[in-house]
Amino acid sequence: MKPTTPRPTRRRRRPVRAAVAAVLVAVTALSACARPAGPAGAAENSLTYLEPQFFNTLYPPAAGYYANGAVVNNIADRLLYQDPETLELSPWIATELPEVNDDATEYTFTIRTDVTYSDGSPLTAENVVRNFDLYALGDKSRSLTSSEQISNYSHGEVLAENRVRFHFDAPAPGFAQATSSFNAGLLSDATLAKGNEGFSPGSATGVSGSGPFVITGEKLGTELVLSAREDYDWAPPALAHQGRAGLDEVRYVLAGEESVRVGALTAGQADLVREVAAPEERHLEDRGIGIVSHGTNGMNNQLAFRFRHPLLQDRRVRQAIIAGVDRGEIMRTLFSASYPMAEAPMARTALGHRAQPEEAYAFDPERSRELFAEAGWTPGEDGILVKDGRRMELTVNEAIAQPRSREVVTKLQEQLRRVGVEINLNPGDNATQKADLLDQDKIQIAHTMVGRADVDVIRSLYHSETRNQLLNGDSADGSVGDEHLEKLLDAVASDPDAADRERLAGEAQDWVTENAYVLPLFEEPVVYGVQPWVKGFRPESIGRPSFYTVTLDNEAREAAK
Repeated sequence: MKPTTPRPTRRRRRPVRAAVAAVLVAVTALSACARPAGPAGAAENSLTYLEPQFFNTLYPPAAGYYANGAVVNNIADRLLYQDPETLELSPWIATELPEVNDDATEYTFTIRTDVTYSDGSPLTAENVVRNFDLYALGDKSRSLTSSEQISNYSHGEVLAENRVRFHFDAPAPGFAQATSSFNAGLLSDATLAKGNEGFSPGSATGVSGSGPFVITGEKLGTELVLSAREDYDWAPPALAHQGRAGLDEVRYVLAGEESVRVGALTAGQADLVREVAAPEERHLEDRGIGIVSHGTNGMNNQLAFRFRHPLLQDRRVRQAIIAGVDRGEIMRTLFSASYPMAEAPMARTALGHRAQPEEAYAFDPERSRELFAEAGWTPGEDGILVKDGRRMELTVNEAIAQPRSREVVTKLQEQLRRVGVEINLNPGDNATQKADLLDQDKIQIAHTMVGRADVDVIRSLYHSETRNQLLNGDSADGSVGDEHLEKLLDAVASDPDAADRERLAGEAQDWVTENAYVLPLFEEPVVYGVQPWVKGFRPESIGRPSFYTVTLDNEAREAAK
């Protein structure tokens, strides 16, 4: 069986300019070294990469956060490789695609025996099994979570020096693709023995993978240095480039302000930056700086309604809120062509995508008001709808990792107030948002998404045992609000037939649309600004940066002085 494949106020201007200057100085200092200097003091084969958030863990199963994946993707190899465009799987550390039994409960891999980790230890069959036993099952005693991408796992088994087999208690058709994800990046035995703190900021240089780069320097919370491994010689055969990486190093620098990232790029102090806001794309292109946009190939950027909350239990209310949102205005005013408007919960490029009826998400304020009236809601003195003494007041999180989330919520506030809904923004940093998302009394509408190039991604977002973004599952009493949805999601993750899985994912999308559980906004890309002298930059299958194939045209760098 073949596997399936905010807007600043004027008072902020001076601090922002100061921040730009500070980062430019820091970048120049970072780049200075004994090698020949290019523009702005950059080392000849050192690439400066600016990241809007800093990593919070390098433990692979928890690396889905953009800033984590940007590091893990470059230091940890995988059993299989997934083509970023076709999404096809091919060998990497495994020498061939796995042998899979008929019901997808056993996967047998043949692996290379010439691979080493950056700490000098060998990658062995026993080590590969230790990786997956930890990732699939987690370890609560060390505060290490299990991977949401690996379902029904029982155990791994060493068959020979170069052969491993993984056993599952029920079909796990998404496992092959899971082994290609940076969330299953292989780590040395010494690294696997660490507790959660061993993967946290301040401990980065102690994390050892078999990838083309190794972390050789860290300035807590602001900077990392990824240096090329001189002995690296086990890249995916599907890549034209083999052997050592073309870069000597990557300087990963925190630059939280978008103006700082753009300023450093236009000043030639940065080679590549992540998260270019849509309004800046044209300005950068006019300066000769490239824009690289890559889809996340999974669940679209969307609003997920916590339908078990008293204010949202009536489907007519959820439908009314959807009809009160003008997605077209949001897209026109906040985004660019890099952000296609969503036509379903899953992206068009995602495995299992099924287009939904246009009328399901249509902007129709009159219909919105009619639906609210049918559900017994009437305008109060201030225009906000009321029923049985309660106001139609809902809170949305600021999805800090998602593009322009605060601005999106601001648009929702403007639009939905016109139909009598008051929207509040939940304040707080990433940790606060993550905690508050678990409580429907704090957040009733989740601004969310998840990237993964496999059908299982729909289960990752909605299932009660994974991200549970609809809060269908109640952690307090273990109850599930919509059993039918839960069964559909379980079936997606356990049917061994690829066509059936895609059909079931389509049915799940139909169901969440019919019940007005979500409002898809756009197909979320990862957008990079790339200097013209950066060659061969190609993000991986869900858009995280991959630096292995990158080279620098130093003549062009010199000419740009």
